[in-house]
Amino acid sequence: MSMRFFEFTRRCAATVGALVAAVAMFGCDRNGNPIEEFGLDKLQKGISTEADVRGVMGQPDTVWDDGNGARTLEYPKGPEGIRTWMFAIGASGTLVDYRQVLTQENFDTIRPGMSADEVRRMLGRPRSVVQFVRKNEEVWDWKYRYVHEDRLFNVHFDIGTKQVVRTSFSEISGH
Repeated sequence: MSMRFFEFTRRCAATVGALVAAVAMFGCDRNGNPIEEFGLDKLQKGISTEADVRGVMGQPDTVWDDGNGARTLEYPKGPEGIRTWMFAIGASGTLVDYRQVLTQENFDTIRPGMSADEVRRMLGRPRSVVQFVRKNEEVWDWKYRYVHEDRLFNVHFDIGTKQVVRTSFSEISGH
């Protein structure tokens, strides 16, 4: 009796595992990345063109010149910008890579002394910019998803030098 129960349990576990794997496959794009934005599954690195990217994502907020004909297209997305996508387009006009930049890993690279231009290039357009004259600070923030809640990542700049003084995180009140 216990051998039958064991065999039944093993088969059920195998079936459930196969089902989970099948469902997970449908949640990934052609490059194996989880689909976080509608249409990304239609783009392929090394094959899709800049026109394909614009057809899927629309008009970019900013186009960054990377030199030698390469460029990066910036797309702040989501309500109040919980995602910002950067699409690297090679000199040949094809998609090299894309990534969502509002991540803890990217936030961890922001260091005191960096310029406002460097931060803007790494994280995209901030959600808001507020000056605190008495503190001689200008604070930029980006709304992002942390686990299952939205938070703010803040970068504090010296008003005069426009260099990073520090970073901080804020809870969004009412959530």
